[in-house]
Amino acid sequence: MALYQEQQLKVYNSLSGEKEVFVPIHQGKVGMYVCGPTVYNYVHLGNCRTFISFDLVFRYLKHLGYQVRYVRNITDVGHIVDDADSGEDKIAKRARIEQIEPMEIVQKYTVNFHNILKQFNNLSPSIEPTATGHIIEQIEIIQEIIKNGFAYEVNGSVYFDVEKYNQTNDYGVLSGRKIEDMLSNTRELDGQSDKRNPLDFALWKNAEPQHIMRWPSPWGDGFPGWHLECTAMSTKYLGNHFDIHGGGMDLKFPHHECEIAQNQASTGNSPVNYWMHANMLTLNGKKMAKSTGNNILPGELFSGENAVLSKAFSPAVVRFFMMQAHYRSVLDFSDEAILASERGFSRLMEAVKQTKDLPIGSTSTVDVVAWRQSCYDAMNDDFNSPILISQLFEAVKWINLIKEEKEFVTKSDLELLNESLHAFIYDVLGLESTNTVAANNDKLEGVVDMLIQMRNKARANKDFAMSDHIRNELARLGIQLKDGKDGTSFTL
Repeated sequence: MALYQEQQLKVYNSLSGEKEVFVPIHQGKVGMYVCGPTVYNYVHLGNCRTFISFDLVFRYLKHLGYQVRYVRNITDVGHIVDDADSGEDKIAKRARIEQIEPMEIVQKYTVNFHNILKQFNNLSPSIEPTATGHIIEQIEIIQEIIKNGFAYEVNGSVYFDVEKYNQTNDYGVLSGRKIEDMLSNTRELDGQSDKRNPLDFALWKNAEPQHIMRWPSPWGDGFPGWHLECTAMSTKYLGNHFDIHGGGMDLKFPHHECEIAQNQASTGNSPVNYWMHANMLTLNGKKMAKSTGNNILPGELFSGENAVLSKAFSPAVVRFFMMQAHYRSVLDFSDEAILASERGFSRLMEAVKQTKDLPIGSTSTVDVVAWRQSCYDAMNDDFNSPILISQLFEAVKWINLIKEEKEFVTKSDLELLNESLHAFIYDVLGLESTNTVAANNDKLEGVVDMLIQMRNKARANKDFAMSDHIRNELARLGIQLKDGKDGTSFTL
């Protein structure tokens, strides 16, 4: 029996605003689409949080035994600067600034995106399609929407008719917005706009003569609107009706709202059963923004070359920090918070390392089976990683008590404890220690061993003031010495 048949997973559905029991369309199989990056600049930490959050979802579904097809796109064309169908494509604008070809921009920042996520130990998606690789599919969907009466062509551009669509559907079903309120909050169209209505959005844009990224279409040379690519790629690889669609909270409106409208208008179906949205990451209590300087890139975080934090932090520690907050909650990134996470991460990994040396008892005074189920209960409650981590630290307490022979565990329970710790820490949370972390731990052990030898020498010389000073300074740094019959050991 697969684990998913034993565990009841509940997922918060943005569409209903409630946690719902997860029932996939096809038993044992899950189709999941997550909106990927627009590759016109270095991936920022807020984006990384979204992709790490859905990596957790992907990992847990796989751990439960589901066969998951995870599709995450690369937006390499058609993302207008102000997302309001005017201005300049972000990639074309960046290419002009850097004075290179748009596809050089795409390649440069796609490589950066992959490198950063690899350092965060993210699993690769099953399929990673690009917008430029699916122009034909996008044109076909536009033709279908026009045929069904929900789009119109003006001067080589095609726009989705939101008001016409809303007569038979609900534009705002995901975001909870009402079209009347949206209309009252929009500016009147100027005489140069091709739109009939301010809420209408571009499906296809006519390319000006200077626009490099352009493709032939029934309406003339142009390029697709931003919202269309996800409809084309999600339905191509997952079908017109699939299980999960994810992305950042900022994409709920207008991007995901437009996706629903496009699917309804072209196929007559609502495309997704469960809409999931990861919340934002702030820095020192404020929104991250390059314009204000309240911003840090992942590479700057790993190298320590930034003006925000006191030191460098490994990708594993940053991932652990992000997992300590639920994916739907706002998470504030600060020096104090990441330092606390680093200490917690070290404690957790140190405890796991010690399990192989724990003494075996004839009986168990700890309930490993109930603890293991509590870990599943946490993840089954809408992927609640902070509750899972709190349960893992319950196991850390046990490990320390068993080591001191204040609690006891049988061989079979210790094997279950070990197996469960590895499954939740490495497979589900994806907290595999990096080589850098391991190397730093080796260096730390070497330094502490040297200090222990200095302390032993001080004690032998009856220099108890120095001996106590070394112990107290290490304790202040979170390193606890323990004197025993076999010598002095330490724990973090």
